[in-house]
Amino acid sequence: MRIGRREFVRAVAGFIALPSPRPSAFPGEGGSTDALETPRLVLLGTGGGPSPKRLRSAPAQLVLVGDDAYVVDCGNGVARQMARAGVGLARIRAVFITHHHSDHNADYGNLLLMGWIDGLKPTVDTYGPPPLAKLTALIEEVNKVDIETRIADEGRPPFSGLVKPHEITTDGVVMQTAGLRVTAALVDHPPIRPAFAYRFDTPSRSIVFSGDTAPSRSLIALAKDADVLVHEVLYLPAVARLAESERQAARLREHLLASHTPSTEVGRVAAAAGVKTLVLSHFVPGDDPSITDEMWAAGARTHFKGKIVVGRDLMVL
Repeated sequence: MRIGRREFVRAVAGFIALPSPRPSAFPGEGGSTDALETPRLVLLGTGGGPSPKRLRSAPAQLVLVGDDAYVVDCGNGVARQMARAGVGLARIRAVFITHHHSDHNADYGNLLLMGWIDGLKPTVDTYGPPPLAKLTALIEEVNKVDIETRIADEGRPPFSGLVKPHEITTDGVVMQTAGLRVTAALVDHPPIRPAFAYRFDTPSRSIVFSGDTAPSRSLIALAKDADVLVHEVLYLPAVARLAESERQAARLREHLLASHTPSTEVGRVAAAAGVKTLVLSHFVPGDDPSITDEMWAAGARTHFKGKIVVGRDLMVL
């Protein structure tokens, strides 16, 4: 259920005193240097919405821990954006899908297929809400001709067994290694349910991805004291203009207001969570050059006094 603005403002105060979920220790801490290396964040695509954009690529992010790459969401063009970022697909160790809107999962199968061609080694774990297992099984079915041809003609290994999907439906830790812990939290993105935010914790840095969400108390709890919060953002003055360009203008406007977070409320979330850096991404509208970086940041700055970064495709943080 979507909470009202007044209820949300009252509720966020209750989260300010919550302890940080950052783990005090990791299994094997003090081991390999890769496990202790400060992870890097790469914004592969920062546009919001299903239609292709001139100015921004579709939603996708990378967390790089040593040589290992962890992908969060797979919007259209994610494999090419990884190539542009200089990160080989063979480095992918896991993929996380926040929810099943096409701007977040359209290239899930394509990324893994291209990764197989690029030398991706099993097992790649993938995480997301149902029907992730079915989507994963269909990759091989849809691409059967190409896969069988490349195995016979190019001597490639089997595609079967490359990917292991893990369907998640509730909050909690979804993946843990010696140097990385990933925790999921349910967020409010009607009508898509379940939809998730993810938190990546290493001994040296914590990064949270909101996914698509209306202002969510569960996200505040997940992001408590995080180093970085990557949050979707809606620019309210442009919503009417954006909706008018669609045939179903009234319904689109209703959806945007019910399931996304305006810039001022993004600032409230970041302040309540006590994050150090707020990164704005998944811009709605994402293809309007008249909206400057300062305009995007101004609303969030009303309530959040920490560092604000207006995201750009291929930005490294």
